[in-house]
Amino acid sequence: MTTTRTPEISRYAPRTASLDRDLATQLAVTEYQRGEELLTQLSAEHWSAPTVNTGWDVRATAGHMIGMMEMMGSLAQLIYQQMAAQRVARSAGAPVSIDALTALQVRRNAGLTVDELIGKYRTLVPKAVRGRQRVPAVIRRRTLPERQLVGGRLERWTLGYLIDVVLTRDPFMHRLDIHAATGLPPQITGEHEGRIIDGVVQEWAERHGRPYTLHLTGPAGGHWSTGTGDPIRLDALDFCRVTSGRPAATSNVEPAGLLTTAVPF
Repeated sequence: MTTTRTPEISRYAPRTASLDRDLATQLAVTEYQRGEELLTQLSAEHWSAPTVNTGWDVRATAGHMIGMMEMMGSLAQLIYQQMAAQRVARSAGAPVSIDALTALQVRRNAGLTVDELIGKYRTLVPKAVRGRQRVPAVIRRRTLPERQLVGGRLERWTLGYLIDVVLTRDPFMHRLDIHAATGLPPQITGEHEGRIIDGVVQEWAERHGRPYTLHLTGPAGGHWSTGTGDPIRLDALDFCRVTSGRPAATSNVEPAGLLTTAVPF
């Protein structure tokens, strides 16, 4: 007999975005462009390569990425996808609907050819950016009706945190998933990826609240510290992978100590 552990419910205030709106938009635009450039580089065999996401190959990952952009590019799609996913989650007794949502997105795009996938992605980029930009501040400050599961704990997010932070981290991480699955080297700069990773580090530090010394290597890396915690050193992209719950891709680092602190992507 197995038992399912009920997630703990966080008592903290809803998580908000700390990014400037202009910077958030700039990062979103660049990340979407990076994703488009990657998809156009894939060979025929790359599309069926398995990723670290259970049951997803590269094609399914692209289908999810497109589904998220479609959701933010149209109010009708936003309502439809959210309501459909929540119905499935409720019927299954799931505490959150994100797995049902991503499964829906993958399913809806599964029948597209590679050219159709790339074309749809390219068409959706400006729509997704505009959709995220046009949400007014008063709406961004509102709390999402559904709690989100992070590190085994259910917590509240504002809509602004989802739009300005998570919806850029998500395609960034899935882009890394595709690079890891295909062996294609990722395009990484301090100007773009470095800013995303800095936000991840700052949130990670706030979430665990303990002294730390962190040195991340690579073009998007850097040095962060508060107090005199034991030094942690690893590749910047692997730091993101580990804190997202994925295995490291370029080292044997295992999640232990402060690296077990989860950050949403």
